Formats: sequence, C-alpha cells, structure tokens
Amino acid sequence: MGEALHLQGRGLPGEDSVELWVRDGLISLEPIAGADTVARSGWILPGLVDAHCHVGIKYKGGHEDEAGAIAQAETERTVGALLLRDAGSPIDTRFIDEREDLPKIIRAGRHIAMPKRYIPGLAVDLENESQLPEAVAQQAILGDGWVKLVGDWIDRSVGDLRPLWSDDILRDAIDAAHRHGARVTAHVFSEDALPGLINAGIDCIEHGTGLTDETIEMMVEHGTALVPTLINIATFPDIVSTAAQKFPIYARHMADLHARVARTIGDAHDAGVTIYAGTDAGGSIVHGRIADEVAALTGIGMSPTEALGAACWDARSWLGRPGLEHGAPADLLVYDTDPRTSAETLAAPDLVILRGQIFRG
Repeated sequence: MGEALHLQGRGLPGEDSVELWVRDGLISLEPIAGADTVARSGWILPGLVDAHCHVGIKYKGGHEDEAGAIAQAETERTVGALLLRDAGSPIDTRFIDEREDLPKIIRAGRHIAMPKRYIPGLAVDLENESQLPEAVAQQAILGDGWVKLVGDWIDRSVGDLRPLWSDDILRDAIDAAHRHGARVTAHVFSEDALPGLINAGIDCIEHGTGLTDETIEMMVEHGTALVPTLINIATFPDIVSTAAQKFPIYARHMADLHARVARTIGDAHDAGVTIYAGTDAGGSIVHGRIADEVAALTGIGMSPTEALGAACWDARSWLGRPGLEHGAPADLLVYDTDPRTSAETLAAPDLVILRGQIFRG
C-alpha cells in the first residue's frame, strides 16, 4: 500500500481537531513513526456516499460495458464519492471489487418489476407477482445486503402511475429478503404504492414524491428511510413534455408531484423521517453530482451540516460502513475550505485518499 501517511485537520460534524495516520490502507489513531504528513490543516472527512447510484447504466439509456462502468466509478472517485449504494444495475459490476483504485459498491442486484412496467432491459421481469418472494430471495443472494423493487410505474392501460404489487405479496417478499439478511428498497413516485410497501416492512423508499401526511407518519412509525434523489426529480418536466400528448393524466400527475416536491420532502424531514443523499446517477443523471444533491437537501430544510451528513458520516453508519475510526479503510477527503460552503467546494476535494492511495481532486 506504500508509505505511511499522516493527516491533521478538523472533522465534522463536531468540528473537533483530527489527527490520524494511514498504513496498509487502514486508518490508525495511534502514531506511526516516519509517516509522511500530507495534510496539516483543513477539513478531514470520510469519503462521501452516493446512496442511489447506478454504476452500469449508460447515460440516456442502455447498458455500460466494463470500460464504461469503470469510467463512471472513476468520476465518482474524483468528486470524493468513495462508497456507492448501487440501487439496481443490469450488469454485474463485481469486477470493480478487484480494483483498489475504485470506490466500494454496495449492490442491490437487479431491479424487480413486471413486464412493460419499467425501463426496458433494466429489470428482472416477473410474469406473475406470486414469483416475487422467490425473485427477492435470489437478488438478496446476488446483492450486497439490498434488494430493489419497482414499486410503481406507468400502467398504460389506465394512463397513470399504478402499484405493481399487492399488499400480501409485498409482505411475503420483504419477509423473504429479511430472512436472507437483506434490506429492501423501492422506486416509488406516486401516492398509491406507499402504504402497502411501508406496512409490509420495507426498509427504504427511493424518490418518495407521493408522500402524504399519512404515509410520512407511517414511515416515522416504521423507521423507514428515504432517499429522495432531488436532482433526478428536477428532470420531471422533461418526462411531462414527452408524455403529455399520449398520456395526459400521467403527465399532469408527474407535473404535480414535481411542483410540490420541496414541500413533500421538507414535511418528511420535519416529521423525523431519516433522509440520505442519492443522485440516481445513470440513465438521466450523469455521474459525479453528489454535491448537487447535498445542496438540494438544504433546499428542503436540512442544515448544511445535516445535508452533508446525509452523504457522509450518517450514510456510512446507515450502510454499516465505518468513518474516521481506528482500523477502518483509509477512504478520506481533505478540503482546504469548509466543504459546507458550497456545492462547488464539496465537489472538489483537495485530497482524495482511497484505501490508502492518494488521488488529487
């Protein structure tokens, strides 16, 4: 792993003095003689987390090849996103695990959907919802502790968003995931799919634009997390313009969800729903935008420190990954300027250390 490193600075959220060393790719809180001092001041953070990041989905559609997936991961590394929760990918990205210079990926396997009820080619499509518990168990085995359901999508027979699964089958499927030690999350835009998913014990909701006072209260009661992907919701007007002529009800619904998203997610935050930062990179969002998502979270009422925590120390704890701890992987960022200052500052760390290797921002 190369020579030992030494860093000094200030940490967050407490703004306390931080001094640590790195050897063999791991953090040491005990001094290491002869270590090369690479930071004497500034702000030291564990690597950022993008909690909804599709490595392997090509921008504007399709599957990436190996080189393309690597390029996506390199882009995330450049902006300091060193831990990625890949919320569904059509390709097997485990080859990235063999690369010590690329971010760690926590996989959810492939999306699970029904025919013609999601983006073509991305999901495992089930012919009958009775297959869902078995499919969930399979993806739990293939993933890294997560399974991703498509909770709702446009139903062309009615021309609007509709749930994919009945309440009873959701309970069986989520129970199956939990028996395999996996947590479950779901893509959900609309109002109607949320009660069944939350009551079934789902662990997380992606997007959540259809949340109401009732389902927000349910999420608080059940301890359900939320990853709102606000910069992806900002693309809803493009969906509306494309769908307006053929599916006017759906288009109006999506426009309404977009118009009230700041209030919706803000109400969830105020009620005590735990929120984490995810960009939905891949597809309609380019990689490397976690700083923009952190900035968007401040727009719904999170403080700059809280929003950064949703993409850093709090997200790491949620995902069971360490931060600035003795023996933890040395995945570190150093900023000369307080990274809460602006999205531009957060997106440009002055020093990136991944598993003990130094990369410049």
